[in-house]
Amino acid sequence: MAAEVWVTDATSVTALGGNLQEIWQRLLWGQSAIAPVVRFSVNGYKSRFAACIPDLNCLGPTSAIHDLLGRLFKEMGPIPTDARLYTATTKAGIDNLERIYQGQPADASDIFVTAIANQVSGQLNLNHGGTNISAACASSAIAVAKGAALIAAGRAECVLVCCVDLVTEFVFSGFSALGALSPKPCASLLLMTADRARKEGRPHLGTVLGWGVANDAFHVTAPAPDGCGLSAAVRQALKRAHLKPEAVSGVCAHGTVCAHGTGTIYNDQMELTAFEQLFGDRRLPVYSIKGAIGHTMGAAGGIEVALGLKSLSEGIVPPTVGFKKGEGRTVGRVSSQVEILSGNYLLSTNSGFGGINAALILAKSRGV
Repeated sequence: MAAEVWVTDATSVTALGGNLQEIWQRLLWGQSAIAPVVRFSVNGYKSRFAACIPDLNCLGPTSAIHDLLGRLFKEMGPIPTDARLYTATTKAGIDNLERIYQGQPADASDIFVTAIANQVSGQLNLNHGGTNISAACASSAIAVAKGAALIAAGRAECVLVCCVDLVTEFVFSGFSALGALSPKPCASLLLMTADRARKEGRPHLGTVLGWGVANDAFHVTAPAPDGCGLSAAVRQALKRAHLKPEAVSGVCAHGTVCAHGTGTIYNDQMELTAFEQLFGDRRLPVYSIKGAIGHTMGAAGGIEVALGLKSLSEGIVPPTVGFKKGEGRTVGRVSSQVEILSGNYLLSTNSGFGGINAALILAKSRGV
């Protein structure tokens, strides 16, 4: 029998707040961290806004990744030294690549995606090196899936998932062209077997019940309009969780969908199409956190898991910040108001460039 995968610690640092509780509270208040960009010139760009942490700094020649991870480490609980490590990022220390291009002193080693795993492993004195997942905006969701699979297979008792990405002018220019909003976020999740968590007296924040990953192979940047890749990923996750779509969608209060929700017509229409294929015309509540914290790129899935666990534990669905008026298929699904959630399961989805799609099913904590 596969080991049960508990989440025993969840932390996050974003422009909306320096810890998970602060981010959650401001999300419920409907606040947004999206503001005019002042760190670099935005002249000539379609957008002038992003969700940036204002006091994030490069420490000498090192990337701002080090400052961001340092803040995350302060929020973490104790991490066992035998924990296996998965990190997730799309660009790692991309700020240092820009500095080198501009002729400024910068540590070139921070540019490589392996730099994050090396820093986390060294800082926390872990016995094992880390494996980095770089799969566009589905990176951290896949990292969580890999960690959960490792535990379920009996190959590890404890896995740390650490995800981080930065806003730089290079990153901003791409998201500005797409009409999406980019931030500077990070998050960490500690996964454990239920047996070990109980022995160590760890809290049970929730369970990673199912996971799935699929590629639609449709386009380099655009998702398949029919939602085939996302549907396949969700079906995998449901099968792993031993749940049928009807069990989640049969009663709206028994499930919630945390969508990738970039705010672009291509992504949002694709997601709604996939959800209709999976759940029929049942109006499950669907929400996105990107209106509050921006597009968190490789860290998106990790942050959404951390906040999704809060949603399950407190029995409420957070508002989709910035959502004004429902049109077409969003009516009755998406809301700008806090809603009641009395169910036990949450589905979190992420989609990225290259056709990648990932899905995670979280279960509410039953207590220790």
